[in-house]
Amino acid sequence: MDQKYILSLLVENEPGVLSRISGLFSGRGYNIESLNVAVTTDPQISRITMVTRGTPTIVEQIKKQLNKLINVIKVYDLTGDDYVERELAMIKVRAEDQHRAEILRMVDIFRCKVVDVSAESYTIEVTGTADKLEAILKLLKPMGIKEIARTGSLALLRESK
Repeated sequence: MDQKYILSLLVENEPGVLSRISGLFSGRGYNIESLNVAVTTDPQISRITMVTRGTPTIVEQIKKQLNKLINVIKVYDLTGDDYVERELAMIKVRAEDQHRAEILRMVDIFRCKVVDVSAESYTIEVTGTADKLEAILKLLKPMGIKEIARTGSLALLRESK
């Protein structure tokens, strides 16, 4: 049975690295559910956070192949470890007169921010777990979601206490 895996990779910050990594997944017929890449505190190194699904055997093979790529410095499988995970979404929702107050109450309850307002819509910024994002999307759907942009998961291991 397929399980969700969160992989965090430290890679050299060079052109083509992401292409080789994504090619490794597509070449084996596996999907990357979410993908984030950004430079770390060292401008020569980027962190890639990816979410995929697969069997433990397949994901273990993928991790071994990732470790063989020249530009990959380290592969961390956060699955099963104690980590902090967050996702960001911007949601543009219809803001008809009869729903404006209700939308603003939801923004308050979910500790979101309204980052843009127009005559017909609010753009809401929400940060949290994927479950939190799914919950607010479910509540906003009846009002009419016009657009969504999501980052996908970002994750870091927790420090030992």
